[in-house]
Amino acid sequence: MLRKVGFLFMVILMITSCKTKSAVVGTAAKPMTANKVIKNHYSNSFDKETLSAKMKVKYRGKNDLPGVTASMRIKKDEAIWISLSKLGFPVGKALITKDKVSYYEKINKTYFEGDFALLSKWLGTDLDYEKVQNLLFGQAILDLKNDKHDVALKDRYYELTPKKANELFDILYLLNPENFKLIKQQVTQSEENKSLSIDYGNYQRIDDEFFPKDVLITAKDHRYTTTINVEYRSIEFNKSLRFPFSIPNGYKEIELK
Repeated sequence: MLRKVGFLFMVILMITSCKTKSAVVGTAAKPMTANKVIKNHYSNSFDKETLSAKMKVKYRGKNDLPGVTASMRIKKDEAIWISLSKLGFPVGKALITKDKVSYYEKINKTYFEGDFALLSKWLGTDLDYEKVQNLLFGQAILDLKNDKHDVALKDRYYELTPKKANELFDILYLLNPENFKLIKQQVTQSEENKSLSIDYGNYQRIDDEFFPKDVLITAKDHRYTTTINVEYRSIEFNKSLRFPFSIPNGYKEIELK
């Protein structure tokens, strides 16, 4: 069970911080065109070379796995490294690059290596390294500049939806009017009764960068609801980082479907 949970965390989180200065949005969204909202969103894109974070992770689904801690390191546009621990003991590690997703876990001594095809199949949309990285940074999973959007005011936030519906899925974004970072992004496949929702907690400004305090990931299908709650305990930018990763000898390769 741990290997499936670990892989699910690694992969969905990749789609997948200290105390916040403001608990709620202080001002309501003012009327604004969709193009202006999108322009402001990209003006606040993540602009650091590296990120190092400590996290607390709680998983709830068919089986629960509370109390896992994790370390994450990111070199922008190059690599994402995650290490999972339980009660202080390392239990799994992942390395994601533009070409490959690699993961191993120590309990059952198994590993996985592959591309983004599996995750793309699960979510019903093509994913790549850039989209996964955007999810972590509170940026839109798809390029908002590629399509025209409608904008509406909802619960003091900006809600963006594509003018032209996608044949495979529906997607919406809620953006914070104070920093134009995401409050929520949601992908729904109605025909297959599947949905993925990523809710971002309050944002804090660290070294002139807005970053979420926590992230709640909810994946649903016709059988189960799975939630992964990630709470950032510490965050540092632009530090010199290493990305040690090698699959131990004797581990068995697994195929996840």
